[in-house]
Amino acid sequence: MELEEMQATWSQMSDQLENQKRLTNKLIMEMTKERYKNKIGILSKYEGIGSVICFIVAILLISRFSELDTWYLLASGIFTILYLIILPVVVLLSISDMKSIDLTNSTYKDTFIAYTKKKRQFLLIQKTGIYLNFILLAVSLPVVVKVFKGKDIFITNIDLLYWYIPIMAVFLILFSIWGYAKYKRVTDSASHILEELEDTSS
Repeated sequence: MELEEMQATWSQMSDQLENQKRLTNKLIMEMTKERYKNKIGILSKYEGIGSVICFIVAILLISRFSELDTWYLLASGIFTILYLIILPVVVLLSISDMKSIDLTNSTYKDTFIAYTKKKRQFLLIQKTGIYLNFILLAVSLPVVVKVFKGKDIFITNIDLLYWYIPIMAVFLILFSIWGYAKYKRVTDSASHILEELEDTSS
């Protein structure tokens, strides 16, 4: 009888431990999901602010588009407006893809593979944006000068060109290095958070 009681007690303790393990794993999963969302939320915040600024500038340029009265100013204006609208949308969609990863119903392997792929895409978009920023710097300058100063830099000699482009180029280089390194740290940190799921799933 004592043996039966011991077996019953042991079985009950095993069930309790198993339930405790499931509850612990569920809690860890919820905490991991929250930490992951918060980490990706940092990217959303930065890019959301940047996107709002880009959209405001694009709307301003569209409202004064009629002032671009030559074919080259029109071409520069169209490129600038499209850039200010399309690139932020592409970046925000890429961040949304990372947010939408299902951490609950997927295996650790599938989750990590999906995140790694989306992270690579996001960082590639960032790199592409860095190179396009230098093109934007040159292409948008005639548009900005025409809209805000009413002058065509291809016709009128403007002193602004001699200091604006070098200063903005240096600023873009420094800002791009800082921004990309920041985003790389955030996405790497999100990777480390997901790696914790491996212990939970085992």
